Amino acid sequence: MEIFPAIDIRSGKVVRLTEGDYDRMTVYSDSPEKIAEEFIRKGAKNLHVVDLDGAKDGTTANFETIKALCKYKELFIEVGGGIRNIDRLKAYLDLGVDRTIIGTAAVKNYPFVEEAVSLYGDAVAVGVDAKDGKVAVGGWLEVTDVDSVEFCKKLRDTGVKTVIYTDISKDGTLTGTNLEIYKELAKIDGLDVVASGGITFEDEIVQLASMNTYAAIVGKAIYSGKLSLERVLSLAGGSR
Repeated sequence: MEIFPAIDIRSGKVVRLTEGDYDRMTVYSDSPEKIAEEFIRKGAKNLHVVDLDGAKDGTTANFETIKALCKYKELFIEVGGGIRNIDRLKAYLDLGVDRTIIGTAAVKNYPFVEEAVSLYGDAVAVGVDAKDGKVAVGGWLEVTDVDSVEFCKKLRDTGVKTVIYTDISKDGTLTGTNLEIYKELAKIDGLDVVASGGITFEDEIVQLASMNTYAAIVGKAIYSGKLSLERVLSLAGGSR
């Protein structure tokens, strides 16, 4: 199973939110580059980056910060947050980002997903953020009536290879992740599922790997010291 340590960026700083709440934000570093270098030293091969300003209001406030992260060629970098049109998506790929993540736009403008996948294939993933099983959009501020599992199946049928699924109620709480939803998602043939949100305990890494989960994102747990990144990488068993 792949491991993606996370760097969430707001105003150029590394932060973590609790349950997607912008008013419950902890700043961990003023330098995303230093955090990326620390991840590399600890053995990371991947990096999950979210532009929280972009996710909330669609701006490119952190574009230069993300550009700086792309110099670390040893990392496979995926980026999400505010990617709502082909030009923005292409701009990130041109920077050297390996995979872009469409979030809000996948629900609000589904033809954009279809166009993006037809143009860029596996370099396009979709972030499915859910609360009580329903898809949330706009930086998690708006919960829709779209069933999250059925939406994942629709994405698979469209040609989307990778889905990053986050249970918002778990994210940043350090209380554990929603293992049951990943068991259900594992039944969707042909879809690589990235588990995200609330991963706190070593046993969760082991269980996710045993389900043949493609990847897991670790964030607040490694920043707070609840999990060791080196240990997580070891438990995950390396690349699939």
